[in-house]
Amino acid sequence: MTDLDRYLSDPAFANTSLVVLDFEGTTPANHPSEPIEVGAVVLRPSAASMTCARRYEALIQPPAHAPLTAADTRQTGITATMLADRPAAGPVLAALDALLTEPPYVTVAHHAPIEAGILRRYASACPALAAAPMLDTLRLAKACRPRLASYNLDALLTHYEITIPADRHRALADAEVTARLVVRLLAEGANRHGWSQLAQLRSLAGRPPPAAGTAQGELF
Repeated sequence: MTDLDRYLSDPAFANTSLVVLDFEGTTPANHPSEPIEVGAVVLRPSAASMTCARRYEALIQPPAHAPLTAADTRQTGITATMLADRPAAGPVLAALDALLTEPPYVTVAHHAPIEAGILRRYASACPALAAAPMLDTLRLAKACRPRLASYNLDALLTHYEITIPADRHRALADAEVTARLVVRLLAEGANRHGWSQLAQLRSLAGRPPPAAGTAQGELF
């Protein structure tokens, strides 16, 4: 039995897909960040592994109150020209949401409050995503390895010897390495701490669905 096999005995985990999300965003003054790119990797449990079932990426044109800044471009490499003819966040997130046809889902993000805030504001466009509970890999890493010097994504990738991609700070690249990180954390948590159930993971590192009062079962 591998460390990941332990979770497959839990029906809640075995029947749940993980949607690993990353947003790149603007940094407007006096407003929350608005997304300029989304990346998603859907992981499904299978024998002794987590299988990538789908990838999704799209650029997003931010609203007028949250324009792309020079600092945003330095961080991500995304330019105003690249966003000029892109759709707004609502249609982009609706297209991602439409791909999620086999619930239940749990979303995963590193420092998940950022992703949660965006999903909350655009919940009407992405009701399945907004109804999904969340796992935060930052909190999961703290539970798994409580004495690391840093829990930022680069530090954790280095600790777990996961290659930092050349296009770090692009949404799909960050979602892909976060997906690799969560698989490593699940395996290590099973080995070091006996984790074996989705309920344990949610207790250690969970966040409620971004859209309060919504249940996934009501959406399908």
